Amino acid sequence: MSATITRRDVLKSSVGILGLSVLGAYEAFANDKNRRFKIGACDWSIQKMSEVEAIRVGKNIGLDGVQISLGTLTNNMHLRQASIQQQYKDACSEYGMSIGGIAIGEMNNIPYKSDPRAEQWVWDSIDVAKRMNVNVVLLAFFHNGDLKNDKKGTQETIQRLKKVSKKAEDHGVILGIESWLSAEEHMEIINDVGSPNVQVYYDVANSNKMGYNIYDEIRWLGKKHICELHAKENGYLLGQGRINFEEVKKAIDDIGYEGWIHIEGAVPENSDMFDSYVLNNKYIRSVLK
Repeated sequence: MSATITRRDVLKSSVGILGLSVLGAYEAFANDKNRRFKIGACDWSIQKMSEVEAIRVGKNIGLDGVQISLGTLTNNMHLRQASIQQQYKDACSEYGMSIGGIAIGEMNNIPYKSDPRAEQWVWDSIDVAKRMNVNVVLLAFFHNGDLKNDKKGTQETIQRLKKVSKKAEDHGVILGIESWLSAEEHMEIINDVGSPNVQVYYDVANSNKMGYNIYDEIRWLGKKHICELHAKENGYLLGQGRINFEEVKKAIDDIGYEGWIHIEGAVPENSDMFDSYVLNNKYIRSVLK
């Protein structure tokens, strides 16, 4: 797709698929300057992980912003460099976009619970978030970093979060835990850390896969403990998979959540990412109307 594609162009290209009612809801949402929610996507989900190009792609999809990666092991978490930060700021200015959050996905390979490199990344990410005017840093706890049924790793994670949480508080940055843990297990960590700046980064598809009742969990955790959400499906477009996003909307309405909701995954097998994300973007906006 051309870099000059407009939001109206992508709407016209798929209006026959979604229907006029969804199109109208999408445009009403997009034009509402006082809306509670901003819609973004993870840079890794739009195939531009740790690339400034993610901002242009996000603009072409019709997003409000992009959740960007602090970096990778290969580029030494390059968002810590002032020059890289400026490149993202320049791209946001050029395309009228926002940085919707920062994520440290490399913690799935380099575990926070055991590797000093990951501990340093989290410490540094707070400074980066402050410079980038970002409120939330996503801390990933999957694969090598999984905390499920790992009592020793969980205790070490708690101790490390205790050390960094004061800095997060001083800088006004939230550290969001995304993991396979249940709401109750997340709260055990949060209560032990004892900081309002350590919260849950709630991913509806992860929780559904684990068998948790996502709608009850969202209400139980409440606005106080959920910093942001991923609107996610594995192998389906949003609205065509396992998650009832109408019920998600009711739950977040009940707790008064407002802020960023980032689309992750949600590309069917053998489907084009860009076309899928245009549809995902319009669908989630129609639900959040």
